[in-house]
Amino acid sequence: MLIIDQATYDAIVAHARRDHPDEACGVVAGPEGSDRPQRFIPMLNAAMSPTFYEFDSGDLFGLYKEMDKRDEEPVVIYHSHTATEAYPSRTDINLAQEPNAHYVLVSTRDGADAPEYDGPVEFRSYRIVDGEVTEEDVKVVADYEGGVSRG
Repeated sequence: MLIIDQATYDAIVAHARRDHPDEACGVVAGPEGSDRPQRFIPMLNAAMSPTFYEFDSGDLFGLYKEMDKRDEEPVVIYHSHTATEAYPSRTDINLAQEPNAHYVLVSTRDGADAPEYDGPVEFRSYRIVDGEVTEEDVKVVADYEGGVSRG
């Protein structure tokens, strides 16, 4: 199960809406071994595409160096789908290289990108290991100390 605080959840959804019609992508880092996503890091989709995302290799290298210095790891790796459901594509599965990460997908299809849209947003999380995709529950908490949740 992915447990994520409300502020980070909201930041991921806002990033997906802001970058629509291109796919948005980013990482939420956390202390190594904690499974706690704490530091939201929106990334540039170097592909600038509505159907594909790609981290800029230089930015990604810098991010991993910084996480290493801070004893962090990528707890969540997220991106958006702009016209399809929030489910990993074959390309997403092939590019998944972090077996301990939660792969989050947000769909901005059907008008979910519009500022006036106030309906639910498809926000789903998966584990992807050796090409096998397993969906997991998402629990959104007010903060990691209080434990108040919705989800």
